[in-house]
Amino acid sequence: MTGSGDFEPESERVTRRLRDEIVDGVRAPGSKLVERELAAELGVSRLPVREALKALVAEGLVTPRPRTWAVVREFTPADIEDLDEVRAALETLTFRLAAQRRTRAGLEKLRTDLDAELRAAEKGDAVRAHRAAADFHETVTALADNELLNELQAALRSRMRWLLGQHDDLTGVAQEHEGLYKAIAERDVARVEKLAGEHLVTGRNAAAARRRHQG
Repeated sequence: MTGSGDFEPESERVTRRLRDEIVDGVRAPGSKLVERELAAELGVSRLPVREALKALVAEGLVTPRPRTWAVVREFTPADIEDLDEVRAALETLTFRLAAQRRTRAGLEKLRTDLDAELRAAEKGDAVRAHRAAADFHETVTALADNELLNELQAALRSRMRWLLGQHDDLTGVAQEHEGLYKAIAERDVARVEKLAGEHLVTGRNAAAARRRHQG
C-alpha cells in the first residue's frame, strides 16, 4: 500500500476479479465456485472469498449453494427477457436525457469510451470491446444527470454489463454507438431516441442468436 487512497480491501479485490471473470465469460455459467479452491487460486484466506461470493450473489451474478460453494449464474431466457425489458425502459429515457443535458466534459469521456471500443473492435478483442461498450452506456447514464437513474444503474450494473456483452458483432455495435454519440453531441433528441430504439433491437437479436448458437 502506497497511501490511504490506494488501499483496497482484500474482499473487494477478490470480488472485482471474480466479477470481471464472470462478465468476460472466463468463468462459464454453471461453473462451481468453491471457497477453498478459490482461496488457494487467488492466494487469499477463505474469508474474503466468502464475502466476495455474498456480494456477487447480491449483484445477481452468482447462485448460492449449501455451505461453502456457489455457481456462476445461468441466465435463463426468462431472466434475459426481464433484463431486456428493464433495459428498454431505462435506456430510452437515459439517452434522451443525455442528449438534453450533456456537458463538454461528459462528451469527452463518452468519446474516450467510444474510441476504446472502436480500437478493440478493430483488433477483434471481444473482452475489451465489451467492457468499453458497457463503459459507454454507463457514461451516458452519468450524462443524463438524474440521481435516481444513477442509483438504478448501480443496482443493475453487473447484470447489465453481462447483458451488454452478449453479442459477437463488435464493429456493428461500436458503429451504432458512434451514431448515438453524434446525436447526443448535437442534442438531436428525436434522432437519439430513434437510434436508441434500433440499438435495443440489435442487442435483443444478438443475444437471441448467441443463445441459439450455444444451444
